[in-house]
Amino acid sequence: MRRWLRRLLVVLAVLVLLAVGGAVAFERFVLPHDDLDVVEAGALTVASGVAGEWEVDGLTVTLSAAEGLSIREGERVVWASDRGAFVTGARGSVAWDERRGYFWPTVTIEDRLGDQSVTGVTPTDEQVEITGRLSGIGNGAPYTVTVRPREAGGATIDVVTDGGLYAVGLVSGRSEGAGVHGFGAQTAGWDLDGRLLPIVVREQGVGRGQQPLTFLADVTNGGAGGTEDMTYGAWSSFVTDDLRGLRLDPDEETSHAFAVADLRDPGRVVLEVWSNRLRAEVTSALDPAGLVAAQQGGPAAPLAEWPLDGAIVGLQGGTTEVREHLDTLLAADADISAVWIQDWTGRRITSFGDRLWWTWQRDDAWYPGWRGLVRDLAEQDIQVTTYVNPFLVDASLRPGGDGGIRNLWQEAADAGFLVRRSGDGTYELDQGGFEASLVDLTNARARSWFADVIADEVLTDGVSGFMADFGEGLPYDAELDDGLPAYAHNRWPALWARTVALACRRAELPDCVTWMRSGALGQARDVPLFWAGDQLVDWSEQDGLPSALHAMLSAGVSGWPLVHSDVGGYTSVDAVVRDYTRSEELLERWAELEALGVVMRTHEGNRPDDNVQVYDTPETAAAFASMTRLHAALGEYRRDVVARAAATGVPALRHVWFAGPQASAADQDDIFMLGDALLVAPVLSAGEDKVELTFPSGTWTHVWTGREYTAGETAEVEAPLGRPAAFVLADHPWTDNLLDAFTFLDTGR
Repeated sequence: MRRWLRRLLVVLAVLVLLAVGGAVAFERFVLPHDDLDVVEAGALTVASGVAGEWEVDGLTVTLSAAEGLSIREGERVVWASDRGAFVTGARGSVAWDERRGYFWPTVTIEDRLGDQSVTGVTPTDEQVEITGRLSGIGNGAPYTVTVRPREAGGATIDVVTDGGLYAVGLVSGRSEGAGVHGFGAQTAGWDLDGRLLPIVVREQGVGRGQQPLTFLADVTNGGAGGTEDMTYGAWSSFVTDDLRGLRLDPDEETSHAFAVADLRDPGRVVLEVWSNRLRAEVTSALDPAGLVAAQQGGPAAPLAEWPLDGAIVGLQGGTTEVREHLDTLLAADADISAVWIQDWTGRRITSFGDRLWWTWQRDDAWYPGWRGLVRDLAEQDIQVTTYVNPFLVDASLRPGGDGGIRNLWQEAADAGFLVRRSGDGTYELDQGGFEASLVDLTNARARSWFADVIADEVLTDGVSGFMADFGEGLPYDAELDDGLPAYAHNRWPALWARTVALACRRAELPDCVTWMRSGALGQARDVPLFWAGDQLVDWSEQDGLPSALHAMLSAGVSGWPLVHSDVGGYTSVDAVVRDYTRSEELLERWAELEALGVVMRTHEGNRPDDNVQVYDTPETAAAFASMTRLHAALGEYRRDVVARAAATGVPALRHVWFAGPQASAADQDDIFMLGDALLVAPVLSAGEDKVELTFPSGTWTHVWTGREYTAGETAEVEAPLGRPAAFVLADHPWTDNLLDAFTFLDTGR
């Protein structure tokens, strides 16, 4: 009765709001929203006698008033500006609206310094220094651009401004309409041309433009619907179809500042960083894989092999329930490498669904006989993984008190290890039903203490890893031990990754496996495995299964070489007009996608009892088990692909852009490759049993029928449930191994 009353009240409220001004007007002017200023580049003038060409240790730097600035490495252009100014500046401010990890910037420009003059060039054997002034409606400002060779290939461009500027932009040229890819885990599509993107790490929202869900989430939860521009992983790194790339230097603090990428002009990419300086690393190559490898400039952290040969199954509910559900899947002949038990620290119920007690110690009442459970699974060669995030809650608030466990929140508070609020002590952050505090990860002593906590309390009793959740929640008005929130917010995921890696080392677990959803520049050097965040349990482009694939492909080209998603999605909501719950078909299709990807891991979701689970019925268990066997059968190939990805930075799961020009021209966002020998066209819509695709370079063999398809050919291919449309590249060293893996699979269909 209460549910129907609540539904009625929400419907009435929505009708009133619509009558007042309409959904769009309400969302735009009443709810928090991004308010970005476009980045305009003006005219370029070069003083007489200053233009020229200079050689610097293998680089050729050329400057002219007509062509702007260009950098070549041999005969290949590494970076070139577009017409007009190649540096811009701005005076102004960014204000932040924040709620529960959602952040909305409002950019106010007081003076746009878009015109650039070059007054001097000073070449040396090591660098070329360019000086001049930026001009706008008020006082101008001096700047210096320094170009020098980059140790890993390409060049480094330093831009430093003075004169009270708050933002500096770098204008990169591109061929007219050349595609732009990257900027983190973007979901709106592979080619970002035409977009105005905020580069800020934040909660991505529920619905993200899908209506009426987004509107309902916005009006009932203060903007929680989100938009397609919102993502857990956003950072300043991109590549173009010209096979040029740019990323900000991960080791520079200012590289993590809030930024705006303006891709509206088809001949340029403008990246404006809210700092008075920036350091960009620019690269080029002859092919996409070479470009991404050059841009990353070194290996990622290696991934242990045990997650690559079977599924990681998300189970919870206590010792008995975990054992029962695992037995169901094993009886169906599922290949399982690990279980993931997120509620090991205890469960709390909120209006959103099942949540956890963030006290980071085992709940013995919830999981009696924990050591025996871990030991029994180890005897079956099944690892146990758990969950932790960088928040702490006061253990004394648990029902019945702290139960004798360590009060980590109190320990951290007493030591000064928690993020503070200026003039108000420890920063208590609303989590939707409870409050929590962040460990101050800018404080090296706090990171060390928390790494010890994780090693001693989480990675104990045989636990092999964990989900390292969150990372996007640092408020912009926080008071930190070391650094400014303006630079620390987007850097927070990297600091969290550093803490996680330190914990694994201190636990002396060389095969420790952790996975993260929030992203920052350079993060993969510490933690190799990521996941695409929390999707809705549906088929929508904005927030469902397709959006997970798009996020993975975008993140891969941006610097996450190993990425996966929750099988079945995560977010389930009762949205008045519709109850968003997972269907058996969606669960099967998502399992097919991840079986052919990097890591196959399930999630019960935020409302486990309301959603179909892989262990629910003999049919769901059999379908899932079939895909786990396929995942395991591809293990040898996957291990090779993953090792190469970690060594080079080239993503294991990749867009067909990596395969050659035919694929790029086809602009296909909904197919992918695992390595360079396996092509997959997943079904991403309900009720479909066929897929259409255009084949990239090479000859491709359909794994189920043996039919061959050639580059540029467009075909409709059968893809019934349990038989995903997959193709193997002919005449590849792995061809026979891959075809045997599919032949070996007995789907039972």
